[in-house]
Amino acid sequence: QVQLLESGGGLVQAGASLRLSCAASERSFRSTYMSWFRQGPGKEREFVAAISWSSGATYYANSVKGRFTISRDNAKNTVYLQMNNLKPEDTAVYYCAAGRAPYWVDRNYDYWGQGTQVTVSS
Repeated sequence: QVQLLESGGGLVQAGASLRLSCAASERSFRSTYMSWFRQGPGKEREFVAAISWSSGATYYANSVKGRFTISRDNAKNTVYLQMNNLKPEDTAVYYCAAGRAPYWVDRNYDYWGQGTQVTVSS
């Protein structure tokens, strides 16, 4: 059973930066992608960013493109989400997940972290 542990959330002001980390206990042969999803207050969970374990190809939601960067360290089984120029609308619980294509569909993810809260004040 793959376990995912997120860290790095917090309370920041608009325009600030945060880096989230997601450490996986092991790699699953079924998990092609590592991704970040988020769920804001009163909203449905949405895709944020994905990275391929093998190729390193990255994919982003339009709302975060140019501000967020997903990266990985294969040796540490760890994925990062660098979030710059944060906006109040980025406020959400951020979840790390391991799954397969298509990467933007949350039901294709078999393993989820517990979530980390990111709050951006205006």
